[in-house]
Amino acid sequence: MTVTRTAEHRCFGGTLTYAEHAAEATGTTMRFTVFTPPAAAAGPVPVLTWLSGLTCTAENFTTKAGAYGPAAEMGVMVVAPDTSPRGDGVPDDDAYDLGQGAGFYVDATQAPWAGPFTMETYVTRDLQRAVFAEFPGDPARQGVFGHSMGGHGALTLWQKRPDLFTSASAFAPIVAPAQVPWGRKAFAAYLGDDPAVWNRHDACALMAAAAGGPARPAILVDQGLGDGFLDEQLRPELFEAACAAAGQALSLRRHDGYDHSYFFMATFMADHIRHHAAILAG
Repeated sequence: MTVTRTAEHRCFGGTLTYAEHAAEATGTTMRFTVFTPPAAAAGPVPVLTWLSGLTCTAENFTTKAGAYGPAAEMGVMVVAPDTSPRGDGVPDDDAYDLGQGAGFYVDATQAPWAGPFTMETYVTRDLQRAVFAEFPGDPARQGVFGHSMGGHGALTLWQKRPDLFTSASAFAPIVAPAQVPWGRKAFAAYLGDDPAVWNRHDACALMAAAAGGPARPAILVDQGLGDGFLDEQLRPELFEAACAAAGQALSLRRHDGYDHSYFFMATFMADHIRHHAAILAG
């Protein structure tokens, strides 16, 4: 696995690296950023993978989230991949919620998306290989978090891959994509028309199926009550009910006046990094 470092910046005593590599899963060049905290000088550190939302690249989180001061303080690495494959020959759509910038962290099975749109395999295999080949992270101590579409990715991949991800959190996640317009559109395009297939990538459905399973660490979710997507696309109450029914510990914090933007996320980012650091330290 060859990783090319395209830029590096000193940041909060650590290093922020922009990188790219040829990804087998997508058949494209994929870009990501890595913040390596000062604590990595003494040995491998816990790793948090951030999954961004619709229309984002790795750059949005990297420049706007305010994550690296808390990450340096708590001694955790933060990895932020792109949200989809990109480039010549990669399928796209004129709408913002399908195609490039809208990978939904699933492996597409339907034309024209099947092939490059394999973001679940990318995040859980190719990105893992790239990060741990090049950076001093501890693969046994990993968490995943994200926003909106990326919150969907974080909550589903945490449930599907307990061998990789111990801790999970999300900002304004799409918790029931099989029931809301964003998810139904993307799932129909990428996965076909079978709702049973959709449910394999739906955080609420996965939680219901896991009822009675082994106990896992608490999930942290923050949701702004001024979010214009709250009632139609996000529906956090559905995940709250699913976790309660399954016996999964969940801290769902609702915040008056906060919207869907990075201003909201930056306000509570330190809490999320602290949440993961405490679990991964244990």
